[in-house]
Order: sequence, then structure tokens, then C-alpha cells
Amino acid sequence: MTPLLRIISAPSLYSKLLNRLQGYYWCLVSISLAFIAKTLRLRRSVNSREGSDSRMPVGGDERRYWLLNMVNRHGYSVREVGLATGFPDALVRSMIDRYCESTEFARTPGNGGVLSIYPYPGGRHPRKGFQDGALSPQRETKVSIFSPWDPRSYVVVDVPEAIFSNLGLLYLAHTHIPTIWDKRGIRLDPLEWCRDGSNSLSIRRQLPGGIEFGTRVRADTMSVEFQQWLINRSSSSLTRLRVQNCVLLNRLSGFEVQSNRNKIFRAPYVACESAQRNRWIIVAWDPCYRVWANPLCPCIHSDSYFPDCKPGERTEIKGRVWFHIGENIENEFRRLDASGWRSSC
Repeated sequence: MTPLLRIISAPSLYSKLLNRLQGYYWCLVSISLAFIAKTLRLRRSVNSREGSDSRMPVGGDERRYWLLNMVNRHGYSVREVGLATGFPDALVRSMIDRYCESTEFARTPGNGGVLSIYPYPGGRHPRKGFQDGALSPQRETKVSIFSPWDPRSYVVVDVPEAIFSNLGLLYLAHTHIPTIWDKRGIRLDPLEWCRDGSNSLSIRRQLPGGIEFGTRVRADTMSVEFQQWLINRSSSSLTRLRVQNCVLLNRLSGFEVQSNRNKIFRAPYVACESAQRNRWIIVAWDPCYRVWANPLCPCIHSDSYFPDCKPGERTEIKGRVWFHIGENIENEFRRLDASGWRSSC
């Protein structure tokens, strides 16, 4: 009797062989499922570090706007566009071929000398370092301001990055420490900037419990002004309303060094000098309670605060970012003081 016939004619041997094959099968299935789960966890982890806040633009006009924003303005790769939109690479390449046929859009510094501002698209982490302190950054608070001397270079301004109060942390534009809403299991819906024109953006967020805040951004020649407001429709007074507004320098050519040696602090002003030693970016907010910088990000801060806000009241703060060419920054601080920017915002 041949070996094959012996196996067929021996039920117990056949059963053992079948059980062994089934064991191998389920072992392979378990390994495959574990690999898939690990890959998905790794992808989520990588996406969090890289700033993936995927939003699928709906409709041809929105797709064209965001593709031009990402590819022609911010210089995104296919992979980064996929992280920002959730679209697969093949679809991204097809949309780029359709909507981004020209690179002239990327070379236009602005209209009539006015600085170019765009909503930051997400998908690319705005920080160079200390990314563990800003997981899953939300794009709806972030605005890109493009440099007047290099239209492919930009800063990302986080307005606001955080709002603190007597109630606790009211808002945080990324995942790092829990807000009062996180502790209650309340998830805030994603928002988008309202594009009010070629040089103006605005956004407003309604928080649970009747607290509302918003930001208006308007570009000018060599500067961008910010107005932030808060409305208290709750039944409790809001106090200790500290606000962090962050200027991230990672993508501004010549300013991306992770150091504070190129920064000057003269409250309410913080100025960062370029590697060329004759160009500056300056930020200031009014009122201002502290000026500081994080060299790891790198970023600069002129942090502000809202006055105490009783139920039914509205309060407002003002800020500005300037680009400056020159060597004497102290003279520029004095010029800005005399310009009346606090009342003109």
C-alpha cells in the first residue's frame, strides 16, 4: 500500500493531519491580525506626531482650493496631502494633475504688497521639535503667514493655542493635557476658517455651557493683525482668562534654528532674528502678561489675557505679527509703540 493510500485509509492519521493544518491556519490568521493591529496603531501614532487632522474637502471648488493651498502654497508631498485629506495616494495624484497644473500660484507673494495668509491645512506637523507636547494638532486654530521676502516660506500662528480660566483649561488646540471638556467626555466638533476675502479669515467656536470665543485675522503690508473675543453666556463669572497665541517658526527660512540666542524679549514684543542678521519677525499682544519662547519647537510667544468676564459680557484682546528688515530692532520697537497698533487693530 502506498503512503498516500495509508493516510487516506487511516482516519486517525488523517484527523491528526487536518488538525495540524488547521492549527497552522489559525496561527497565521492570529499573526496577520496582530500585524494589522500593530500597523494601525503605528499609523495612528505616526499621524499624531506628524500632525494628521484629516478633513475630506467636499465638492470640486473646495478640493481645488485645498489642493492649491497644500501643494502650490505649502509645498506638500503626495503623502502629506493624503494625511491632511484622508484620500489615497492614487486619488491625490489624480487631483494634483487636475487642480495644480501651474506653480505660479506658489510664486505670488500677495496682492498689492499685502501679505498672503491661508488656513493651515494640517497633515504636516507645524513644529520641528517637542512634537510629543502637541499630538494631533487641530488645524482650525492655525493660520499660515507667508514671508514677504520668500513666498515659499511661512510661519504658522496658533490663535489660540490655549485658553485657561478659573474653571480650568477651556480650550487646547492639540492633545497634551485634558481640557475641562475632555474630563467630562465631551468632544468638540472640528471647524474650518471662514475665508472672508483674499486677506481676511475668521472663526468662532461655541463651547459647552454658553462660552464662545473667536478670532479675526487680517493681512496688511508687512504685518498681520489679530482680534480675539470671548462672550460669556454662562451663569458664572470667568476669571484668570490667560491666552496662549503661538508663532511657530519651523517653516520660516532662516528662522528655524532651535535656539533662543536669536530672540529678543521686550514685553509686549518678542523678536526673532534671521540667520542673515538683518531680517526679523516680531509678535506682540495687548494686554500682555508674559513674553517667552520655546527653542525646541521653535516658537515665540507674547501671551495675553482676557479681562474678567461676567455673565452676558463680551471681552476682546488684540495682537499683531510684523516682518521687519533692518539691524536696529530697538528702534523698531519704539516705532511700533508710536504707531498706535493697539488702538488700530
